[in-house]
Amino acid sequence: MKGVILAGGTGSRLAPLTNIFNKHILPIGRKPMIQYSIENLVASGIEDILIITGYPHVGQIASIAGSGKAFNCEISYRIQDEPNGIAGALQLCESYVSENDFAVLLGDNIFKNCLREHIEKFKNRQEGIECQLLFSKVEDPQRFGVGTFDNGKLKEIIEKPVMPMSDLVCTGFYLYSKNVFDLSRDMKKSNRSEFEITDVNNKFIQNETASYTIEKDWWIDAGTFESYEKAFKLSLNG
Repeated sequence: MKGVILAGGTGSRLAPLTNIFNKHILPIGRKPMIQYSIENLVASGIEDILIITGYPHVGQIASIAGSGKAFNCEISYRIQDEPNGIAGALQLCESYVSENDFAVLLGDNIFKNCLREHIEKFKNRQEGIECQLLFSKVEDPQRFGVGTFDNGKLKEIIEKPVMPMSDLVCTGFYLYSKNVFDLSRDMKKSNRSEFEITDVNNKFIQNETASYTIEKDWWIDAGTFESYEKAFKLSLNG
């Protein structure tokens, strides 16, 4: 299995820190943010990683990640010319993924636990499953894509609902087969002018080819000042 780390975007929620620096090189505890993603994928058994970032920041990211030798993996790079969403970035890695299953990890998502358990479940999935999503319980689900469930069956992901129907939100860790490219090829941009990953994931759910797991310990999207501070403190405490 291959791994893809998405480290693009404008970082507007962390401005003015991100006026000069890509947010993924900001420190979380004792490490640059993106190092957590690299180390988690490697610890999960993934040694072939593609980092997708914007042109102004590829040098900053490469100064930390390099060739991957320091992390016992091989790292490649792709440039996302415009910030057109997570699903837009995925379109850049089709040739890299080829016939393989692959893991996608957002570079500002920090997990306490290793992701190996979820990856192994996807490797041993039931026939017909093409996508596996990871959910986590949070106190502020209205900030995220919220899962709606019926007797334990995932029915839909609703993006940033005013009145969430559950406290389980979709984290920035996705597992896909190569079929994700065919499924997302005819997508249209949202009113944010982005290709939305929630739209892609909902297609899998509608086709009944999606499964899910639930994270047992803390997970943080460190893209705001509040969550960045929380991730910083938690990382220092292990």
